[in-house]
Amino acid sequence: MKSGKYSCNTRSETLEWITAIIDFLKPFSFLINAHVVNFFKDKQWEAVDEDWMSCLRNEKLENILLIPSGTVQDHWPASLKDFVHTLRSLSFPREQADLQTVLSDVNVAPLSTVLSQGMNLKKKHEVEVLSSVVSSVVNSVGESTVVDVGSGQGYLAQVLSFQYKHSVVAIDSSSHHGNVTDARAARIRKHFASQMRKSGSGNKCPDAPTTITCRVLSTEMLKSLTNVPLEENDLDLDAAALNEGPKRSCSLVLAGLHACGDLSVTMLRTFMECEEVKAVVSIGCCYNLLSEKTSESSCYKCGFPMSAGLKSLGFSLGKNARDLACQSAERWSSLGEDAGLQNFELHSFRAAFQMVLSKHYPEVLATSPSIGRQGKAFRRQKQRKALETPSKLETSRKDIDKKSTTHTSSSFEKFCLSAFSRLNLEHPQDLDLTATWNEANAFTELIGPYWSIRAALGPVLETLILLDRLMFLQEQGDSLEVSMLPIFDPTLSPRNVAIIAKRL
Repeated sequence: MKSGKYSCNTRSETLEWITAIIDFLKPFSFLINAHVVNFFKDKQWEAVDEDWMSCLRNEKLENILLIPSGTVQDHWPASLKDFVHTLRSLSFPREQADLQTVLSDVNVAPLSTVLSQGMNLKKKHEVEVLSSVVSSVVNSVGESTVVDVGSGQGYLAQVLSFQYKHSVVAIDSSSHHGNVTDARAARIRKHFASQMRKSGSGNKCPDAPTTITCRVLSTEMLKSLTNVPLEENDLDLDAAALNEGPKRSCSLVLAGLHACGDLSVTMLRTFMECEEVKAVVSIGCCYNLLSEKTSESSCYKCGFPMSAGLKSLGFSLGKNARDLACQSAERWSSLGEDAGLQNFELHSFRAAFQMVLSKHYPEVLATSPSIGRQGKAFRRQKQRKALETPSKLETSRKDIDKKSTTHTSSSFEKFCLSAFSRLNLEHPQDLDLTATWNEANAFTELIGPYWSIRAALGPVLETLILLDRLMFLQEQGDSLEVSMLPIFDPTLSPRNVAIIAKRL
């Protein structure tokens, strides 16, 4: 497990990597803690090296979008190139690992049509790969029941049950997801039974996964699963129900495909605190939902930091940094010029709208208002319009700069009116949206470079969160076998790093 000169095979190596990240990040706290909606209001570009912004404001958009991937241009200032290269060297590599080389007994088998029904390309890829990894882990630790934590519609659970023939419990907090999982599993089982009858096979049809609906809020909740009567297939349990009735113990392997926020953390803690859990395979996401211990809080089991090593360094992230950790270099590099232009224009509109709120609704601004999916809806409208009139589609940065002020102001006004509606606010009578846009428009060419430089910090922040989890496991001693592997294609699934731990 290496990135440039850094390794994380041992606790001391992991701590060295973590320390290097923190030392590098500290001078850039103004970028990490910034919220881009305040770009114009707070003149955020003024905090960035003037030479960097002067260079990038005239750079090709395609090169700006590659900054988070670690790509630089020869004519850039040496300090900017050093910044980007250092970030790249501190980030955990995301290229998909050769699983058959690093894990024994892994055979990624394609999913049948019936098992993959309803999955998009991303989900199918994730389930194909992760199910094979989990199956390999189960086989290596002995007969165990797999607990699919945060199972959603049960895709992973059903592949592990029907394709790999493992005993599986699918656990999710949503009763709707539980019902969907059961209905989907019933259809799949019916298909398998029909196929076996036609072939004259006497083999028993694979069991469908047991479905449990409950809130997984603590390690105690997951530990209770070691005594659940798994032969019952229609459980709808809360914390109390898990501790009632006839029980039988079993060995468990915990698996989580993008278990959000603290749920991934809870899985790792449960693995350490419950001997019946023989292994864990965790792929986290939604770092913005992590709970965090700060100097003002005393959260005993927060999601970050987990390790004693990182706690001793006294470093905290904050919400904006956790949001930033969700940025994907692969997604940025694959945006394309048109999507990139639209993305930066939307950021400009949102930041200019923040100026409107600051002047006319300061009391609303104090609540950190969200306008929901306004940006995505607006982008879709523009994309539909572009497809209808392809001859008018902007294809370069110069073209977007030459758009008439009237046209851009009109788009900004539509954006603001929609945002007012989302926030249930009246349109101020004395509001001159054209004047507001003209004030912001002089600096709109800076928002792309600024946002790209800031996004380049995302992979390093995610690396810090992942290394903290890895070191938490490494701190438990030599009784564990621990690894951290990028198991998915990052262009399909950017949150592709799995933490795998087994008891020896």
